[in-house]
Amino acid sequence: MIHNILSSKGTRLFIILSGVFITCALLAEVIGVKIFSLEDTFGLPRANINLFGNKFSFHLTAGVLLWPVVFIMTDIINEYYGPKGVRFLSYMVIALIAFSFFVFNMAIGLKPSEYFSIGNGIDKPDNAFRGIFGQGMWIILGSVVAFFIGQLLDVSIFHRIKKVTGEQKIWLRATGSTLVSQLIDSFVVLFIAFYLGRRINSNQGDPWTLEQILVTGSGNYIYKFIIAILLTPVIYFIHNRIEKYLGNSTATEMKKAAMEMNMQIKEEVS
Repeated sequence: MIHNILSSKGTRLFIILSGVFITCALLAEVIGVKIFSLEDTFGLPRANINLFGNKFSFHLTAGVLLWPVVFIMTDIINEYYGPKGVRFLSYMVIALIAFSFFVFNMAIGLKPSEYFSIGNGIDKPDNAFRGIFGQGMWIILGSVVAFFIGQLLDVSIFHRIKKVTGEQKIWLRATGSTLVSQLIDSFVVLFIAFYLGRRINSNQGDPWTLEQILVTGSGNYIYKFIIAILLTPVIYFIHNRIEKYLGNSTATEMKKAAMEMNMQIKEEVS
């Protein structure tokens, strides 16, 4: 049975792409708790630009390191497996994120042993463990909602552009769909987690102002915008490798089926 499944190049490719997609999405959620300064990381002076009444510098969540990879994988999967393939994986990621944070909270509830240590310089390892893995429910909710909306937009825009351009201009449909979906994603998660959530649950910390949401979201989006442009050659490289792996006839057949699937879904919705 397993031999029959793995003998299909299309199936093996889907497993590989799915593994990268799911792993990057889960890791982005976990490391996203850290806020870092992009300028300080590269030893550059901070921008300190006046924006929306606040000083703007690049204070980003560590999750931005991996989210561009997730959206590239979205476009690749969308190209060969259609919107149903992307939605299947998106639902799976959302379920796995919820399960992961459920497990994290179970682990947080365990009483620490005197043998538990994280490393030198950390006096209270259990507090450090709680701080890293005990993200608030509103952050989780904001991340999941932003991810889901972003995926739906990415899929829709990708196929709209491809319908106009055909097989040409891979960069336009891949980068264009990512830039639009990331724009929404960058602000939705911050609004839900830090503006809305902290006004409903006051024990989560001081609520952010709309100006703070706009400034931080702008920084995240500018970074994602630049990375999306820089990763355009990577998209072409991956496409080239997949075409060689599948063969022209199989690749063409899969892309045609993916496009027909998108048209069928649109007809069902209308």
